[in-house]
Amino acid sequence: QVRLVESGGGLVQPGGSLRLSCAASGFTFSSSGMNWYRQAPGKARERVAGISTAGGTTTYADSVKGRFTISRDNTKNTVYLQMNSLKPEDTAVYYCYTPRFDSWGQGTQVTVSS
Repeated sequence: QVRLVESGGGLVQPGGSLRLSCAASGFTFSSSGMNWYRQAPGKARERVAGISTAGGTTTYADSVKGRFTISRDNTKNTVYLQMNSLKPEDTAVYYCYTPRFDSWGQGTQVTVSS
C-alpha cells in the first residue's frame, strides 16, 4: 500500500537550517506530484511547497518563498524540503502528501526556538 515516511525534523535556533526527507513506497513515485504541508498548534494545515513528477515545476507558499526549496530524487523515491533561515513561526508538524493517492505521512516535528 501507499506509504510515506518523513524524517529530519528537530529543534533548531532561529536562522538555522533543516532538511526534511519523505521516503515513498507502494506506488510509482516518478509518476506522482508531491507536496509538503505543515500544521502549527491551533492552526489549519497549510500547503508549503509542491513539485511536479520530474521536478521541473515547483510552487511555494508566500511565507516560505526564498527560504525553502523542494526537490526530489526519483531514483530513491524520496522528496526533500530544504529549510533555511528558519523562523519561530515555521514551528509545526511537517507532512508529505501525494494528491494522486490522497495519502499522508505521519509527520515530523520542526521546532524553531532559541
